[in-house]
Amino acid sequence: MTTQKQITLAIFAVPALLMAAAFLGNLFIEGWNWSRFDFILAAILLFGTAGLISLVRAIVKNSNYKILISFLIVVILILVWMELAVGLFGTPFAGS
Repeated sequence: MTTQKQITLAIFAVPALLMAAAFLGNLFIEGWNWSRFDFILAAILLFGTAGLISLVRAIVKNSNYKILISFLIVVILILVWMELAVGLFGTPFAGS
């Protein structure tokens, strides 16, 4: 049986692995040019999302609501990431 600590560790391990993959990609893949600011922003987005999902798991009692709210948080992360990457919606903070 999994404990709360194991689940929380898994929630925060996903962004850590994604950041490690991005770092390795930046080192070894030609054309992958992330700056320090890109890594900081990605870490804020990924670990912020993990923190929000962890907070939802601690506060919300109904498991259906936990899943729905967590799914909405991930969808918002994806939309923000796409906007920063390619300017999907044409907002002022989109990348050039």
